Amino acid sequence: MPVLELRRTSAGSNDSPNSASTTEYDNQVFSIADEMSPIDGDLEHPQHSTTNTYIKTLQRLTREALPNINLYRDVRSIHMASRPTLEELHNETTSIKLSGGNRNLEDGNGQTEGIIKFGWITGVLVRCMLNIWGPIMFLRLTAIVGRAGIIQSILVILLSSCITTITGLSISAISTNGIVKGGGTYYLISRSLGPEFGGAIGIIFSFANAVAVAMHTVGFAESLRDLLRVSGIEIIDGELNDMRIIGVVTVCVLVSITMVGMEWEQKAQIFLLVTLLIAIVDVFVGSFLPADDSKRARGFEGWNGDIIKANLGPDYRGEGFFKAFSIFFPASTGILAGVNISGDLKDPSSAIPKGTLLAILITSVCYIGFAITAGGTVWRDADGSVEHLLNGTYRDCATNFSCSYGLQNNYQVMQLIAGFGYLIYAGCFAATLSSALACLVSAPKIFQALCNDKIFKPLKWFGRGYGKNNEPLRSYVLAFGIATAFILIAELNIIAPIISNFFMAAYCLINFACFHAALCKSPGFRPSFKYWNMWVSLIGAVLSLVVMFIMSWETALLTFALCLALYLYLTYNKPDVNWGSSNQAASFTNALKAAQNLMHTEDHIKNYRPNILILTGLPHSRPAIVDFANHIVKGIGLVVCGHITKYSLTHKEKARNFNKAYAWFNSRNVRAFYSLIEEESLNRGAKALFQAVGVGKLRPNMLLMGYMNNWQNRSPSEVLEYIDTIHEAFDQNMSLAILRVEGGLDFSYFTESDILNLDENVETKNGTLNCKEDDSPPTVRAIPEEHETCDTTVADNDQLPTDSSPKGYKFFFKRAKKMPDAVMSLSPVKEIPKDVNKSIDMFRANRPKQTIDVWWLYDDGGLTLLIPYILTTRKYWQKCKLRVFTLANKDHELDQEQLNLAALLRKFRIDYTDVVVLPNVTQKPKETSLIEFDLILKNIKCKPGDEKTGIYVTESELETMKPKTDRYIKIRELVLWHSRNADLIVMTLPIPKKNKVSPALYLAWLEILSKDLPPVLLTRGNQTSVLTFYS
Repeated sequence: MPVLELRRTSAGSNDSPNSASTTEYDNQVFSIADEMSPIDGDLEHPQHSTTNTYIKTLQRLTREALPNINLYRDVRSIHMASRPTLEELHNETTSIKLSGGNRNLEDGNGQTEGIIKFGWITGVLVRCMLNIWGPIMFLRLTAIVGRAGIIQSILVILLSSCITTITGLSISAISTNGIVKGGGTYYLISRSLGPEFGGAIGIIFSFANAVAVAMHTVGFAESLRDLLRVSGIEIIDGELNDMRIIGVVTVCVLVSITMVGMEWEQKAQIFLLVTLLIAIVDVFVGSFLPADDSKRARGFEGWNGDIIKANLGPDYRGEGFFKAFSIFFPASTGILAGVNISGDLKDPSSAIPKGTLLAILITSVCYIGFAITAGGTVWRDADGSVEHLLNGTYRDCATNFSCSYGLQNNYQVMQLIAGFGYLIYAGCFAATLSSALACLVSAPKIFQALCNDKIFKPLKWFGRGYGKNNEPLRSYVLAFGIATAFILIAELNIIAPIISNFFMAAYCLINFACFHAALCKSPGFRPSFKYWNMWVSLIGAVLSLVVMFIMSWETALLTFALCLALYLYLTYNKPDVNWGSSNQAASFTNALKAAQNLMHTEDHIKNYRPNILILTGLPHSRPAIVDFANHIVKGIGLVVCGHITKYSLTHKEKARNFNKAYAWFNSRNVRAFYSLIEEESLNRGAKALFQAVGVGKLRPNMLLMGYMNNWQNRSPSEVLEYIDTIHEAFDQNMSLAILRVEGGLDFSYFTESDILNLDENVETKNGTLNCKEDDSPPTVRAIPEEHETCDTTVADNDQLPTDSSPKGYKFFFKRAKKMPDAVMSLSPVKEIPKDVNKSIDMFRANRPKQTIDVWWLYDDGGLTLLIPYILTTRKYWQKCKLRVFTLANKDHELDQEQLNLAALLRKFRIDYTDVVVLPNVTQKPKETSLIEFDLILKNIKCKPGDEKTGIYVTESELETMKPKTDRYIKIRELVLWHSRNADLIVMTLPIPKKNKVSPALYLAWLEILSKDLPPVLLTRGNQTSVLTFYS
């Protein structure tokens, strides 16, 4: 007996010369040392045992695929492989379709060669630290200590660190929940909360990073201006104009570095980091060195207990704690610097958590150390005079706030503390330039990812990348323009609060995204980072939101307004993306809970709404009846288009029908569901739909179907199935409505085509449709498609041209709005005459001021009255007048009955134009009407002694049912007299008694009631009240 031996070898190893097959799994190959007997019947299909589009492990032994990473890749990946479908494995005769080469086996090395990727230290840790150690550390931290004191300064730092640490934990959780691609913060939020939230914050966050470039550049310009001023050098005025010139020149140089490529930018960052670390060490060392008189006169004494005591508490001068916080917080926004270049990291899921959290820890300790150092070595106020120092009055200037030095008054305190003052300038330059460089890289990268997702289509021009690293040069130019505009403000204290709220909004959404994903309990949310908690993320989101308003409620409201506007824009345009966001999971969870809660809610008449099941076949075959049902339930009820097919469809064919249906719904702006049933007969399929469609109380309570035109010439089986469907509906206690319009409702001859060619591999013969009844084109009829035995499989049909010449065809179906371009194609269909096109859209154009006539013949619970009332509330029907007709109970009390009916309608709060009570319904019809009815029965009347099969009416039945027949004929006369010019007629549907009324006679009644009239809706409630006059 052969033995199967599996040995793990390196990729490409030839250690196993006798191996039967190998399968690549990452960098390993599992080799089969000995061939076994074939299993799973593969030798019956040898052509499928060696070449297919999925990874076939143990190729000679099984058609199954073993677990492999390439089977789970995105469809856009060149390494993506596909496993055999369930149909291919389950069905004996199903062949595996080939679709080209094995792209899953490509290594793709040629496409990644030369691309720069960073590890967690250089890509995240270094970048985050450089961005956090910005101009605030050297230029504003000492002023914050002077105002807030040592204790409150540490609280400011800890509050910022608390928010950033919680956000860092949330970022770590989201970034370890699958592969992270380019786009950074935008990518994380959009893939978690959906394109609406992601797109809104992506625009704002890209803008905030561009403004942050200006903030850091202004910080650099301020330091350089002060240095030049000390040297007695001025460019223009030594003030703001000098800063503007320096800032614009600097940002031009930075843009040039970034456009060269990420490799040069990273080298510049390493140089700046070394410079910055030297400056930081210089500050701590310098605080222990003895101070000369010049430094002492400016407030620096070295470590001194009196200074520490004096600086412990706050000394706000017109400002408060949160003003100090709003000035400091931009320093903490650098935690996203590593995330923002996620597309340039070797392993973002590993690098982002480690680098971000470690950077927060290191920089927080450094900031606290700087705050303590400044508060323990420098007085709040000093005048800088050595003479006043010697006589002890150098701090008296604090009484009239005329001091020029000290923590409160001078932004260059760090230079006093440092052992070598000029190193502080170098450190400040390094901190500001590195932060500006990081933001200048982040903003275009985020914006490029946003543009490439095409959720803001007007911006897609900016998404193009250049070079081996796909550099967003166009986005760099845009970021340069924004940064330059804000550099011209040249006020650090004005720019910093602006971006603080934008960054806080991003933090808020990142934390909320993590919380929301965990709250929805989606099985797909499985972050490998374990040190987080959903409630901590919620606290972080709330903290971020509160701090936004505390820092500046005006800016917070502006941020909210911008986010809301962008969110509404995206919600309205519905971006064509599917990212498996937590919003989708929440929608499912909320719908499930609502459906479950609805089961515990007792039904009430006031809350009744029609939930309609329509027998349409494929919905685009009968657009008019779908439009009509949509008018009834739009916004208040359920619409399900039922499709009954006599043929067994594969999963792929069913999926194709579903895609067609929902694409058509989208194109026609119809909110409906599609349900497909395989059954041999119409009535059995309808019964299956009645029982299976819906869940809980979200299920149809009304059946809507088209009228069977030309039923006298149909086969007996078709007619019986149609009538049995009506009986099945009543047996299921459902309401029923039958819509009849002139010419019928079935337009499948014109609309049935591959309007959405979603399956390129479906085999075709001649590319045409076949109706199996005969070789003639299908007639226009209002019964379900499959009941016509019209098959959507492809076969010969002499009546349909096989060419696509302009004479015979034209492009008809408009591309569905929200289907991906990759799966869309338009197919030629039969040219549609204008009158047919008008019939297809008969319920889509606004009606003129005409009428809806309600023939409330019998009390069915009020549905005959409720449906026309609902229609009058729709824009399409709102100009129509409502007239109500009913039959007189007693001919001698017409006036009283009319008053009673009018009073009832007023109690129902239904507006009407006229109420008419009709007498003499029991009188004999006119002779011409009787002759017309006899013509209907001409070919189906069976005389005594005749041997007739199929659909017929006996003389005895006609005699028994003569009173009813005469009444319906008389009603027809009245309808013709009163309602011939109505826009729509809604009439109570007669109920056929089982085994009492033959199908032929019942259809004859319906024929005489609705023939040669405007659109007629024959409707019958289930004899349960749907109207009430109680509040």
